[in-house]
Amino acid sequence: MGAVVADDGPTGVKAPDGGWGWAVLFGCFIITGFSYAFPKAVSVFFKELIREFGIGYSDTAWISSILLAMLYGTGPLCSVCVNRFGCRPVMLVGGLFASMGMVIASFCTSIVQIYLTAGVITGLGLALNFQPSLIMLNRYFDKRRPLANGLSAAGSPVFLCALSPLGQILQHEYGWRGGFLILGGMLLNCCVCGALMRPLEPPKKSEATKEPTEKKPKKKLLDFSVFKDGGFVIYTLAASIMVLGLFVPPVFVVSYAKDLKYQDTKAAFLLTILGFIDIFARPICGMVAGLKWVRPRCVYLFSFAMIFNGFTDLMGSMSVDYAGLVVFCIFFGISYGMVGALQFEVLMAIVGTQKFSSAIGLVLLAEAMAVLIGPPSAGKCKLLDATGKYMFVFIIAGIEVTTSALVLALGNFFCIKKKTEEPQTKEEAAEREELNKSEDKAPEDAKVDSIEVEQFLKDEPEKNGEVVTNPETCV
Repeated sequence: MGAVVADDGPTGVKAPDGGWGWAVLFGCFIITGFSYAFPKAVSVFFKELIREFGIGYSDTAWISSILLAMLYGTGPLCSVCVNRFGCRPVMLVGGLFASMGMVIASFCTSIVQIYLTAGVITGLGLALNFQPSLIMLNRYFDKRRPLANGLSAAGSPVFLCALSPLGQILQHEYGWRGGFLILGGMLLNCCVCGALMRPLEPPKKSEATKEPTEKKPKKKLLDFSVFKDGGFVIYTLAASIMVLGLFVPPVFVVSYAKDLKYQDTKAAFLLTILGFIDIFARPICGMVAGLKWVRPRCVYLFSFAMIFNGFTDLMGSMSVDYAGLVVFCIFFGISYGMVGALQFEVLMAIVGTQKFSSAIGLVLLAEAMAVLIGPPSAGKCKLLDATGKYMFVFIIAGIEVTTSALVLALGNFFCIKKKTEEPQTKEEAAEREELNKSEDKAPEDAKVDSIEVEQFLKDEPEKNGEVVTNPETCV
């Protein structure tokens, strides 16, 4: 990406894997929680909005849809902002936007105004926080990065379990306007998290190693060269298929229980079970992914998590009583947590530190386009209306997620693994030529300053904390 902004992770800087990185992880945990849980928590206020403006449930549901669309669809915009201004400034502005949107929404007099404020402005603010927080996490952690990703991803179920009951209390005590105002104040904590994202500084060179400064190349605001990486293309395709079915069961499981004639409170408790299991599944999966034998094969663990998730959907479609749905929620919580903990870890391993800011923006845009083009929710609702059975909805979701797992695993095994062997041999040949040339030089040229040797040996194998790829981790 070029090293114009200090936030860009200058080359030669090793990921500290601790220290201030734990503060960065804490900020990322909070941002992830707000980003994923807030669109669902806002749904608590829908009944009052329906009563206030005399609209239907589908009209209020657009608020959550717009929030998610902004979170995914503005990926490239966030990447451009990060590459131009750095992570910390973008997150501070995003925190102000997120808070301002909810505060202004508390004074709105029509549902369209709420779309623009609580939907567009707040959604943009959350997006401007979400991507930079993941980028900074990638720069601060290398060896412990799988664990860091798992702990960060746990913010989503933790905040979902906390924000939903909090929203109900706020609605009961202060109404939807007061609730929006208080939530807007809470979102100012995103600015605090942004302030934690201290950029890594390059090491100071000694006088002996100082060289004339060369003009650095102009920085790319959005690096499309990631599409030249076959691993990135396969990952993007698999992720786009996965989002079609991944989020369907949490949306329909409560209605599924109600359709089986169970009480509302008993049906809602299923989501509590799912969220509770999810909280522990994510960090545990992060720990497993960081094991010495597992990490080089992390892409296959991610594929297994998606197959596990899809198979759980298929088995859940056969549930005929409450006990069956409880078992489904337990296993779905485990598989859903595994996917959440691994999805960005695998992407980081594919593209590396320098291109991650552009890669994540393009992946989120592809996922948003898949959701908009496919209209999975609308299609599944029509299928549900036509058949009156939730079984088919869960079966389709399971097939979609399982298909994405096969695309990722088979694409990596048959395509990427074989293609990487040839480039590696070319690189080795080039290195051999350089070694031969250096041997032919006069003995005087062979004398190299000891400080330069130490700097070379220190910087070359680490390369800013990036994992050296092999045929198993190329995707």
